[in-house]
Amino acid sequence: MTNYANLLKEYDLKVTPQRVAIVDELYMNGHMNIDELYKKLLDRFPSVSLATIYKNVNSMLEKTFLSEVKIPNSKSVYELVKTEHAHLVCKECGFIEDVILDSTDILEQVSKISQFKVDNTDIVLSGTCKKCCK
Repeated sequence: MTNYANLLKEYDLKVTPQRVAIVDELYMNGHMNIDELYKKLLDRFPSVSLATIYKNVNSMLEKTFLSEVKIPNSKSVYELVKTEHAHLVCKECGFIEDVILDSTDILEQVSKISQFKVDNTDIVLSGTCKKCCK
């Protein structure tokens, strides 16, 4: 098991039981929305409020400890910050899979056709997962 307390400290985040639990859930589940996190944390902390979850997630986003994945027509999900990657989202069951994708070619194409300076490449590809194709 990873030492979440040390990891939080590295990002200059105060170590609280709720934050450790959020990190633990995201580590185990990969991608979760606020409601899913809230339900999981209620099991561990019966008095935790939804506002506490939002506050902690926002603090971790500000420190770039977590990242937000904006899924079209769905609630945003959150994940631990990782190397650059794209997301594959199943339109049928909602399954989300990370896929390493080199965005160099895309950025080169954008620079050729536009004066736009890209700071971030959040790529979400939607379709149907292997299970739902069967």
